[in-house]
Amino acid sequence: MECSTAWEGLPAWGTAARADLWVALEQPGPWGRDALVESRLSPELGERWGAAVAAVGGRMLLIRAPGQHAASDGFQSRRVFVSGGLAGGGWLLEGVALTEDEFDAVPWPLVAAGDVAGVRAACPWLRPAAPVLLVCTNAKRDRCCALRGRPIVNDLAAEGLRVWECSHTGGHRFAPTGVVLPLGQVVGRLSVELGREVLDAAASGRFAMGSLTEAHDRGVSFLPPREQAAVSAVRAGTGETEPIALAVVGDDGATVTVQHAGGRVWEVAVVRAEGQALPESCGKPAKPSETWRVAPA
Repeated sequence: MECSTAWEGLPAWGTAARADLWVALEQPGPWGRDALVESRLSPELGERWGAAVAAVGGRMLLIRAPGQHAASDGFQSRRVFVSGGLAGGGWLLEGVALTEDEFDAVPWPLVAAGDVAGVRAACPWLRPAAPVLLVCTNAKRDRCCALRGRPIVNDLAAEGLRVWECSHTGGHRFAPTGVVLPLGQVVGRLSVELGREVLDAAASGRFAMGSLTEAHDRGVSFLPPREQAAVSAVRAGTGETEPIALAVVGDDGATVTVQHAGGRVWEVAVVRAEGQALPESCGKPAKPSETWRVAPA
């Protein structure tokens, strides 16, 4: 049984990969299990750039356009997305790096600080961009991602929407899974309809209502898992789609305090719940499943 089939019906809250910023670099052709060092991109470059992004709390992905594309060796002009300032609603820059040196010049500490003006001053080839949806299709990491993710990407791309295939984002048991930039929201169990709704809402700087359920909302990447789960629960209960309307103002290890910009406060009990043994990835042995049990007060 595929891992994403085994996990159907279990909540996805609190499972987004942790990242204070996201970087996506176009790399056509095949990807291995560890895409940054197992693709037609130089392994030395992939390792160095991935480490530089990780050092400032970010996550780097490879992306490729939907459909058939020729593999290429060496560094050629590549589409790049850089997204930071996530806790404040987020911003997204897009451009084409013509050389390795241009990509090397991206000031990752400024990206981590949310200094979009500083980043643009250092890299004038990066310009403000409309939201994108990056959907994991990394088959060598888990077959669920390719089997379930690629059809979603192809259908959305056929509608002219801003969607790319991407490398591993974590959580293939919730495939098809994607990252919405610049919101930093990670959405699981995507459908064509949900992908369309997510991009439409993001264009207005908001979360999609349909993404706020425990089946789909894996959380915002800039929060740790417990806080992701608490905020997701409050969003689902209130229908709040404004990204910066909710903030975590306390966490004592048992209860997470979430405050609305309008002043309302929720004390959310968040505990780990152990369930039946399930595989977290295709081909791996089953182990007790873990989810977050969330109870807003």
